[in-house]
Amino acid sequence: MPLTRHRLFALLSCLLLSSAVLAQSYPSKPVSLLVPYPAGGLSDVIARTVNTTLAKNLGQPVIVENLGGVSGAIAAQKVLNSASDGQIIFQGSPNELILSPLANAAVKFKSEDFRLVQMIATAQIGFLARKDLPVNNVDEFLDYARKMAKEGKPITYASVGPGSFYHLLGEHLSKVSNIEMTHVPYKGSAPANQDILGGQVDIFLAPYGKAYDELAKQGKLKILAMLNTERLDGVKDYPAISESKALKTFTFNIWTGYFVKKDTPEPIVQIIHKAITDTLTDPAVRSGLEANSQLVAKPLPQVAVDKAYVDGTAQFRAIAKSINLQPQ
Repeated sequence: MPLTRHRLFALLSCLLLSSAVLAQSYPSKPVSLLVPYPAGGLSDVIARTVNTTLAKNLGQPVIVENLGGVSGAIAAQKVLNSASDGQIIFQGSPNELILSPLANAAVKFKSEDFRLVQMIATAQIGFLARKDLPVNNVDEFLDYARKMAKEGKPITYASVGPGSFYHLLGEHLSKVSNIEMTHVPYKGSAPANQDILGGQVDIFLAPYGKAYDELAKQGKLKILAMLNTERLDGVKDYPAISESKALKTFTFNIWTGYFVKKDTPEPIVQIIHKAITDTLTDPAVRSGLEANSQLVAKPLPQVAVDKAYVDGTAQFRAIAKSINLQPQ
């Protein structure tokens, strides 16, 4: 029995020493910031707003890598297939890590396989429509959508993939309005944007970026509303969804955070946490995120971050259950 204790103590000592050595040398080479969508979308913009300052705080280059597909699950799985050494930081949201496993039977990981290190920002959601959709506000849209559904030509809505938050929003919109609508999934917001600008899809409930404001002013698309409870700074030109008659409570947003594998050694997690926290206080990073209508997250201690992820997982699983989302 004493020998067993000695062996256990020796094993624990080795593990602790190994973690300490890893932390002292981390990062010893460039770090990948993995974005689970193609270049050109809002997720990519966020990463490229953050990566230079994050690199300075980590002491190594931070290389943005884009890998889209399966509502972000392909990139998430790449993280899980890699070493638990903090060399890949995953830029994720409830889309990829909470909802994708609920919607896609081929996705085998769980949200609990990842650890949220720090939230970065919260995205507002814009109610976007193609430029020639014959409506100018949300209530007119519902009347039009109801008419088209009765004619057997239901309106189409884009998402960044089956089971994504934007898919759930479309399904929820269809459910609460009792209007049939057709889902059109894409591999990311960039290709979805391309098709709404080209008129191939009717609407997109999308994470709002400043580029949409320019496109709306150029007459290339319509912004029918923001899914906010009130008009916020930077988007005051557009109605809050609460101003509509039929969808007053249809208010939503979504956060973005930086993740690692759950079993990443604690000393490395703490180094990344501090680097991200310091990055969020940088004026250039904050102004860059705010310029894209992101609400910059308040940095939290790691214990509070862990709790926020548990709470967020429960919240989004409840939304999925409310529309009876089933793995396909």
